[in-house]
Amino acid sequence: MTKGVKIGIAVVVVAALSGLAFVGAKRSRPQAAEVRIEAVEARDLVASVTASGKIQPRTKVDVSADVTGKIVRLAVKEGDMVTRGQFLLQIDPEQPAAAVQRAEAALASAKAQEAQTRANSIQATRNYERLRSIQSATPTLVSVEEVEQAKTATEVNAAQLEAARYSVEQSNANLRDAKQSLSRTTIVAPMSGKITRLRVQEGEVAIMGTLNKDAATLLTIADLSVYETKVRVDETDVARVKIGDSAVVQIDAFNDTTFYGRVVEISNSSVSATASGAASADQAVDFEVKIELINPPVDTRPDFSATAKIITDTRLKVLSIPIIALTVRENESLKTEDTAVAVGRAAPAKQIGRTDVEGVFVVGTDNKVTFRPVKVGIAGERHFEVLSGIKAGENIVAGTYQAIRDLKDGALVRTAPPPTDATAKGKTS
Repeated sequence: MTKGVKIGIAVVVVAALSGLAFVGAKRSRPQAAEVRIEAVEARDLVASVTASGKIQPRTKVDVSADVTGKIVRLAVKEGDMVTRGQFLLQIDPEQPAAAVQRAEAALASAKAQEAQTRANSIQATRNYERLRSIQSATPTLVSVEEVEQAKTATEVNAAQLEAARYSVEQSNANLRDAKQSLSRTTIVAPMSGKITRLRVQEGEVAIMGTLNKDAATLLTIADLSVYETKVRVDETDVARVKIGDSAVVQIDAFNDTTFYGRVVEISNSSVSATASGAASADQAVDFEVKIELINPPVDTRPDFSATAKIITDTRLKVLSIPIIALTVRENESLKTEDTAVAVGRAAPAKQIGRTDVEGVFVVGTDNKVTFRPVKVGIAGERHFEVLSGIKAGENIVAGTYQAIRDLKDGALVRTAPPPTDATAKGKTS
């Protein structure tokens, strides 16, 4: 082997060893995690609660019958406007009218019986007084027994007269009841409004409302001058809703327009408990919230589907952080558990456990992160209000969720490169 060959081999060996040393040093150097970094800044935040429901008129009445019978006349149709007291329909009055006639005849008979009993009572009283006068003048002409019998007859006739009077009162009551039943065969509008639903036709049989409310409903009249959106709000959100809160309402029938309203009523009991008596432990508990619409479109109809965004709080120009940036760690021993707060969920309580606190990872000038506890206020759509723990202009780790979940105190980070067109297309496809 020549001297030149030996020198070449030595150079190759030295180069290989240098390469291995460089690779080893590079591998031993800590890798920087790719994250999204944002500066803490002031924003306008709006806290809201979103719920869906139906459009309903504030006032509506389901008209039902108080008597059973065939509908012999129907004077309205669905969509008609009616006024209070206007005639709507007639139920066959034949049987109630006959009952009125029987009651009138019974009353006349009772009055005649009362008149006869009164005459008998007067006669018995006069006979008793005459026998007493004779006995006082000439005791031998009238015996004591005759006087006592006359007195007894007077008392019996007085009792019969009292019974006859009660019989007349009873007959009067029966007549009033029969007349009321007859009047119930004529259905008039209990309020002014629009007939939004007509469930019967002429010739059908109406049944009493006390037997089956749904089946007994003849028609529905609604006052369409004021509309409300009835939405169901989850129990975790209803405590933040107050009477008078403003709302933005999206009606499905008018998907290109939003409307405004205000909260006018919040139910005291849950919809689930009201419907089933008591909600089970694993059943979702919702509360009904009524939102009055302001200037709804004229084409609005009852039962339109709607989504309401209730504004529960507003903050102007306050420090804020992305919701995804807020995470939970232990004070002393940082863990890599899945403790990041998911987007769109409410922030957990400050003390999750004995030592758990919520905070953010602050990026230092050396690109190392430090977990810092923060106190947050209201939650907007994408940001939390920051009450304390951080200052404007400081950089924090704002994503991704996976990166924040795996971060440790003191970890090295770098800004993730923007997604390429191919990556963006892959995410959207």
